[in-house]
Amino acid sequence: MARKRTESPADSEEPTDRKAALGEALRRRILNMEMAPGTVVDEVALSEEFGLSRPPVRELLRQMAAEGYIELEANRAARVSAMGFQSLRGFFLAAPLIYIATTQLAAEHATRQDIDSLKVIQQRFRTAMENRDVEGRVLWNDEFHLEIGRIARNPYLMPSLRRLLIDHARLGKTFYRHPSTPDMEANLEAAVAQHDEIIAAIARHDAEGAGALVRAHLDLSRHRMAEYAAPEGIEIPLVY
Repeated sequence: MARKRTESPADSEEPTDRKAALGEALRRRILNMEMAPGTVVDEVALSEEFGLSRPPVRELLRQMAAEGYIELEANRAARVSAMGFQSLRGFFLAAPLIYIATTQLAAEHATRQDIDSLKVIQQRFRTAMENRDVEGRVLWNDEFHLEIGRIARNPYLMPSLRRLLIDHARLGKTFYRHPSTPDMEANLEAAVAQHDEIIAAIARHDAEGAGALVRAHLDLSRHRMAEYAAPEGIEIPLVY
């Protein structure tokens, strides 16, 4: 009598569920830098891991390329989007425009329910900070600004915001790493407080104030990221 094959978890899931699970896993791995910028995306390994054939995996990679997570070039393997000098320069030039615009619009359109949603996300961000959960800090900070984008209710800004947040999350792995100095600890505490202030400004429909707060919030993280990229040199005493 033929032996019955034992089903794996992937076998018991519908293909659409497995494709969604792959998309969620890939996005998370890219945002938390488990898959570093420029890393080759192994289609075969992903197909085997999630129990999918190659066509749906390729379809998902095309979708993620449109979102900005993946780079696709003819006759080359898919790669995680790079983060070179030009992309970082573009990020810091565009970030104030996008964040201020979405935050000011959110202040104009926010409902009581919107504010409640922001407060829930903020509490999760605060908990991640208190628990020194670096990945949680990055992902809930990302979700905080994405929720503000949703509240802004502008379909033209959302694609730019989503693309911006990919690199913001990856850069955030630097800013939200375990603080090693009192100054870094103070900056992280300031980031939490600024989120609270942004929520308050949006709740009272203060578009100008909300825009100024998010600009200060971005400047805080930009200072830390610049400090990481261009640290002070190590002082070595000269002996004659």
